[in-house]
Amino acid sequence: MYDIAIIGAGVIGSAVARELSRYKLKILVLEKELDACVGTSKANSGIVHAGYDPEKHTLMAKLNADGNKAYDKLAKELSVPFKRNGSLVVAFDDEQLAHIMKLYERGIENGIPKLRIIGHAELLKLEPNINPEAKGALLAETAGVVDPMLLTISLLENAVMNGAECKFDFEVKSITPENGGYTLKSDTESVSAKFVVNAGGVYSDKINDMVAPPRFKVNPRRGHYFLLDKSEEGIVKHTVFPCPTKIGKGILVAPTAHGNIILGPASDDIDDRENLGTSEDCLNLVRKGARLLVAKATTRNAIRVFAGMRAEPDTDDFIIEEAKGAKNFLNIAGIKSPGLTAMPAIAEYAVNLLKDMGLSLEKNKKFNPIVERSLFIDLSEKEQAKLIKKNPLYGRIICRCENITEGDIVDAVNRPMGATTVDGVKRRCRAGMGRCQGGFCGPKVQEILSRELNKPLDSVVLEKKSSFILTGKTK
Repeated sequence: MYDIAIIGAGVIGSAVARELSRYKLKILVLEKELDACVGTSKANSGIVHAGYDPEKHTLMAKLNADGNKAYDKLAKELSVPFKRNGSLVVAFDDEQLAHIMKLYERGIENGIPKLRIIGHAELLKLEPNINPEAKGALLAETAGVVDPMLLTISLLENAVMNGAECKFDFEVKSITPENGGYTLKSDTESVSAKFVVNAGGVYSDKINDMVAPPRFKVNPRRGHYFLLDKSEEGIVKHTVFPCPTKIGKGILVAPTAHGNIILGPASDDIDDRENLGTSEDCLNLVRKGARLLVAKATTRNAIRVFAGMRAEPDTDDFIIEEAKGAKNFLNIAGIKSPGLTAMPAIAEYAVNLLKDMGLSLEKNKKFNPIVERSLFIDLSEKEQAKLIKKNPLYGRIICRCENITEGDIVDAVNRPMGATTVDGVKRRCRAGMGRCQGGFCGPKVQEILSRELNKPLDSVVLEKKSSFILTGKTK
């Protein structure tokens, strides 16, 4: 029996696993997909919010503020790209100026540093491409951008390095209280644990309902995005938001941690929690909203259109608590924006709750918080030459758009909790993330996966079990 089972290998489940691996515990992470970061955590803006938006005295407000402060250290430990580029909430009339003043006041109440209101002239000096009709903005210097995919993977990889275990392709179909703990079953196997953490994202309400009376509902909300080519880099330096509405923060224009520009999201509420198709109406809203902020933010050089699913709770706050009527079962649900920002603090908060629930926490003296990771392109010429001499695979470029070598891809496959799918390689080392989106390097990545995993070429999938790329030979 495991001490604790965590359902879900998104950013929250992975962060909780890493935080728990600081202690001498038998930890198991269960994920229904073939890899970490295949749900909500893979498809979002990658924004680390300053913390002026959540209402005071909510979990969102506290955990956003605390999580933001933790990012510099965390990103350095996990070798994950992170930049504090700052954010701007832009106002176009007197009513919106009054609203951003309220956001400023709320931010001060929430203890957010380096906030100030700036006028038209300073706004255009900071962002020359901003709509010249803007009257002013709220500047939040502590906001940032991070690679959410590599962050999630590195969190879980570090947990595994420190003794945690993962079971992929394990969809929890039932949970039964047994022997002072819980038995969790998929279609093919079962595991037991004394404590359970439900970090099931858009399915977290369904998982709660397996063991406890329904208390909350998660409504799937689909957000639509454009990712622009790196040729658009520099049209904005800050993350630029419109004045928010009751629906959300609005359509942003922002740099990514890797130098692209991202536009979105425009959202729609749907019933199908797996439907990641894009809607032309929503994409047109993104185009319109982005151009309102920055006229140069056209989609002419878009390299990818995608949608991500949000876990929108029917509460006004995060749900982080022991399930009613289910002892030692912790729900971490409804983690919508600013969930990515709050993640480090959510993990600590959850571990403290588990301790209060009776989980014994003895320090793991061998805990190592460091994940060493680098790409060939990021090394100096001297380091590159030395690495090629040691391993000639680093001298062979596979992904020309991102300058990713065969050595980088082999490393991504053979790391702890390494890639087993084409998109798994993409999220670990960016092969296929560039202008052609894997059009040229994809087949070669398949071949490398087949070779390194010693499996038939036609069994290598894009991401999910049914996402086959090849069906057989034509000649």
